[in-house]
Parts: sequence; C-alpha cells; structure tokens
Amino acid sequence: MQHRGPIPRIIDMTNGFIEELRWRGLLQDRMPGVEEHLSNGPRRGYIGFDPTADSLHVGNLVQIMILVHFQRCGHRPVALVGGATGMVGDPSGKSAERNLLDEDALRHNERCIKAQLERFLDFNDPTNAAELVNNYDWFKEMGFLRFIREVGKHITVNYMMAKDSVKNRLETGLSFTEFSYQLVQGYDFYWLHKNKACSLQMGGSDQWGNITTGTELIRRMDGGEAFAITTPLLTKSDGSKFGKSEGGNIWLDAARTSPYKFYQFWLNATDDEAARFAKIFTHWNEEECTTLIDDHAKDPGKRKLQKEVAGFITALVHGAAEKDAAVEASSILFSNSTEALAQLSEQQLLDVFEGVPQAELRKAELGPGIGVVEVLTDRTGFLPSKGEAKRALKEGSISINRTKVQEDHVVDAGSLLDGKFLLLQRGKKNYFLVRVI
Repeated sequence: MQHRGPIPRIIDMTNGFIEELRWRGLLQDRMPGVEEHLSNGPRRGYIGFDPTADSLHVGNLVQIMILVHFQRCGHRPVALVGGATGMVGDPSGKSAERNLLDEDALRHNERCIKAQLERFLDFNDPTNAAELVNNYDWFKEMGFLRFIREVGKHITVNYMMAKDSVKNRLETGLSFTEFSYQLVQGYDFYWLHKNKACSLQMGGSDQWGNITTGTELIRRMDGGEAFAITTPLLTKSDGSKFGKSEGGNIWLDAARTSPYKFYQFWLNATDDEAARFAKIFTHWNEEECTTLIDDHAKDPGKRKLQKEVAGFITALVHGAAEKDAAVEASSILFSNSTEALAQLSEQQLLDVFEGVPQAELRKAELGPGIGVVEVLTDRTGFLPSKGEAKRALKEGSISINRTKVQEDHVVDAGSLLDGKFLLLQRGKKNYFLVRVI
C-alpha cells in the first residue's frame, strides 16, 4: 500500500480539496463561498505552527497533512512558524496561561520545525512550491503604539469578547497578553493576504475565532475577501487527547520519540482509530482506504490495517529504513530467535523492552561464568528464591536471550547481547532485562 517516489497528485486540482477533506473526515467548518474561490484557480492557504518546542508532535500531524492535501490539489501551502505569536501564547483550548520563551529558544525551535516540515511538503515544486514564513519578520519592527493605532482600532472589544477562546477563560482569568492573541493572529492573516496573496487560513476547530478575526481585519482594513476552513479536533476512541501516551507527547523528532515507539503508537490503535488514521494520515485514495478497511474486517486478528497505517506514517516521518527497523524490532516480541534478538541495537533493545523490570550486574561478577540459578536469584532478583528458580528450570519455562536453559546452564560474558544485556524470561510474557556494566 505504501507509495514510492513523489507525493501523488490529485487530478482535480480546483475543487478537489474540499471533497478531499470531506471524505477523509477532515472538514468541520468553512466560510460560505470557499468552494467557488478554490475552483477559480490555484490559491495560497496557510496554517500556523507554535514554536514553543523544538519538535512538532503527532497532534500537529493533522494540520501538516491538511497542507499536504492542499498542495496535492494544486494549491500553494504556506506554513507559518509563529516566532512572534510564540512569545504571546494562544489561549484557545487551554485552561491556564503558559510559560513564554525568549527569542533565542524560539529561533532554535523554528529551525527544527522547518526541517521537519520539509519531510512532508515540497518547497521546490516549479508550480506550487510550499513556503515557510515567520511572523516575527513583520512584527519585530512594529511597536505597540503603531499596532494599536493601525490594527487595534478596527476590531471592537465586544467582538473579541464574543469569541469562545476568550469566554471560556473569563472565570479562570485571562491576561491582556493572551486576550490580544486573536488580534495578533488576525494581523498575520492580513499581512499574508496583502503581501503574499494568501486568501485562506486553515486550522483546528478551536482556531475558528482567531481565523475569522483575520478575515474580518482583511475586510475592514483593505476591503478584501478571505476564507476560513477548520478541521475537527481529533481524539482517541476513549475520548482522551490524540497524540498523548503514558509517557507524554508522541514527537516527530526521533531523539524525543524513537521510531520504534512512534511505530508502536500507531500499531496499538483500535480498529476504529486505525480506519480514521488511514484516511487522515496517508496519501491513499478513497478506494484504497475502503479496500484496506474491508480486507482488515475479514480477519481483524491479523491487524493488517494497523500494520499498514503504522508502516506508512513511520516511513513518512522517519524514512523507510527506520520504518523497516521498527517493524523488525516489533517482530522480536513474537519471535523465539536469539539471532534476531542479537541484531537489535542497544537503543532498539531498550525501546522494545521499555517498562520491563530491570537490574544491573557488574561484568566482573560473571568471571569465568556463574550458574543460572545464581543469576536468576541473588544476582538479579528476577526470581525470589533458589527453590523457585530450580522448579522453573525443571518445568522448562526459563529462557535466556530467547533460548530455553536447564539448571546446569552457565552464564558468562559470551552470553551477553551487544556485550551489555541479558534477557531473562519465564513463560511467554514474564520478562526481565539485566544490564551488565
């Protein structure tokens, strides 16, 4: 199912974008007239990204894919990295004011985010290349007095107070800094409309108020016309926030979330989630998605849908080689092969067995070799007593590095995986990782 080569284009490049969002379940609200506007030729549309971390996460991936589909439909995507607005803080969808970063930290984050966006968008296409802008570039020379004189006078306080992003925070408290955010974001749209002929802003449904403030500024300041489209906020089947795991955000940066963990996040999706993910996060067309979902339903136990979706998205974000390594590492959990286990890198081994009980053992303690009963008990604490260790060994339920062992087995330096680890196992699911230092 995975496409190779350039991102596939959609033949209908005029009005195909709205239909593309609709069948993928990505269309929430839109301003009247946007279909006609898009059908009258290629347009520029933008989405803003918050640079308060040095990596985007899978929660941002919905909006990244919106820009991908926009470009595939023949339009020109603009990604705005909010170097200026990142210094203010958007109150939308938040219950408390967040910490603000200094310029150096934000600039570093912007560079990292740009590198990530280049994996998804074509910035060199001869007809509709993507473009990256930073709103700090037009705000850095604009003083406060100039802003309130030239921009603030066009929007009333009553208009701003009516926005849900403001009303929802009135009881808990809202600083003037965050209150002004919608005006600052609105000016972004105005500036892009005037200087880049950008006529469409897109975002999550919680951004509707901020986006329409921009369309209103464009109308009042220039008499121009601009449009808005929002997507539904994506949640998991249990209602929890999409993009989170027990360990926090699932990041696009491999240094923050390893490709293996990233692959596992998608692999662990429910059937309903995987069906939605296939439509939202891939380039597959409607027929391909329907066929895959129907094939999966014939034998859900094989988890074909989850595997295809996890493989596609991992390759998209981390590359085919890292995807293949993640698939191989995942298969280790269901393999009895010591050779396969030995092929894992140290980081992959730690990722695969994250959360498994662990202990440390000094390499000198191994000496010329020590008995397996000693290893299972006094040296690691995997089993509580020598008697239980001997019973388990007689039952044939103990494995070291995926190989079943008997009571006379000796563990030495040659037994170690990557020269550093021992994987102890009792039965099929009871694992224990020993790190030899």
